[in-house]
Amino acid sequence: MGLFKKKASKASIGSEAKSFRKGSTTSVGSSIKSPTSLTSKYNGSYAAMPTIISTQLPPPPDPALDPAAYLRSIYAVRERNKFVIEAALQNKLTNFNVDIDKLQDVVDYVAMIIKRDYGQDFTEIPPHGRWQHFEVGGRKRVDELLRAWSDVDQQEKTRRLLDLFLVSVLLDAGAGNVWSYKSKETGKVYRRSEGLAVASLEMFKEGLFSSSPLNKEQVDGTGLKSLTVERLARGLQISASNPIDGLEGRAGLLIKLGDALNNQKYFGVDCRPGNMLDYLLTHSDTDRSSGLTVICVPTLWDTLMDGLAPIWPESRTQVDGISLGDAWSCSSMPPAPGWERIVPFHKLTQWLAYSLMVPMTKLMGIQWAGEELLTGLPEYRNGGLLIDLGLLTLKEPQLKRGLDNYAQNAKIEGQPNVEVVPMFTPDDDVIVEWRSATLGFLDILLAEVNKTLGLVGDQELTLAQMLEAGTWKGGREMAEVSRPNTKEPPIMLLSDGTVF
Repeated sequence: MGLFKKKASKASIGSEAKSFRKGSTTSVGSSIKSPTSLTSKYNGSYAAMPTIISTQLPPPPDPALDPAAYLRSIYAVRERNKFVIEAALQNKLTNFNVDIDKLQDVVDYVAMIIKRDYGQDFTEIPPHGRWQHFEVGGRKRVDELLRAWSDVDQQEKTRRLLDLFLVSVLLDAGAGNVWSYKSKETGKVYRRSEGLAVASLEMFKEGLFSSSPLNKEQVDGTGLKSLTVERLARGLQISASNPIDGLEGRAGLLIKLGDALNNQKYFGVDCRPGNMLDYLLTHSDTDRSSGLTVICVPTLWDTLMDGLAPIWPESRTQVDGISLGDAWSCSSMPPAPGWERIVPFHKLTQWLAYSLMVPMTKLMGIQWAGEELLTGLPEYRNGGLLIDLGLLTLKEPQLKRGLDNYAQNAKIEGQPNVEVVPMFTPDDDVIVEWRSATLGFLDILLAEVNKTLGLVGDQELTLAQMLEAGTWKGGREMAEVSRPNTKEPPIMLLSDGTVF
């Protein structure tokens, strides 16, 4: 059940958000219609998501009454992005050409990666989450922490992991192709997401995020508010020869998190991220009637969206004066006024949800209702795979503009200038459309990869497992082959450290 058991059945294709207005059970399945424009080969593949637990879910906000709340909800992510995948399947995107014949190449590649690494033992594939990054090099660092905390109960162990995971995920917005981290404990050097994981873990153990003299291995509001760009730079071993993308953005997120943790409703009187566990366990929608503890994913989602709302830059997309976070206007949406052209992703929040659910399940036995609402992560590894394998190709005007951007950026000291690829800012329509198409194609890939692997019913991979063992890993490996000097994605981002 939930993240770790395979007792799932395929969800039926449901209706739009209106079917949830009075609440819904997860057995209703995905809240999005199958696109009418699917080719016959892939008809029925889109959004075929597994149902985990049958329990009552809270209804989503009504977009007619509160569009901002709706666009910030998990229900809106797949529902709104479906319009872009519909356009993609008809090769009607604004910025990309789509070669649908290459979809099978992507399916075969992802299936090959999974079989190569797991053989036929697909039940061993963990869900996508931060936990695995802490185990880089084969060292079980989280297990070591848990053994060191033998004097505290299971709930406090879980709170501490939630503290660590939340800060670690917020730091993980892409490290660039130069930065590396030398572990103070082992002397080994790590890069990219794994390097950021090890760095955040060692900073956590040193007490960089804690103000408590009794427990330096926690995160609290006061500790984060005392953080500075300089202190974070030292912790990440930043130097002129070891730069990282978006350092100020990452530091800003953590400092703002210190203020956000003052919300005692979610984070308690000592202002710790881990106290969300207590909030979730006592929430009115949490179900213990069956002897299990079943928490609704939308409840976790609202906790993260509402609790972390103050950390996001105010310059982001807004509706009715409310900042939406990771949501952007997209030209491939149907012509419509106002908010209806916005596609929400909330990638970091989804990455947080995936990551935080794992320790709560492993340590507390918590099960999750509504996991099928979470989507694939629209980030550069998953999206890069689709470009490197030829499914998506930038149209000529956008390619030229992106290369011009790269050329201008390469003139800045310390910026990449080795392997030339198009470059855009996160709010550029190219990036928004790329991310949206990626989100939709990941749903299609899940069904097709399961089919290729011969997995049906209870045996099927979940979306979180395919992300972990297939598309994210495959995207990284394709980047290493295609651009061996930098290992960067096929499109580069001028990131501020708060999106990717």
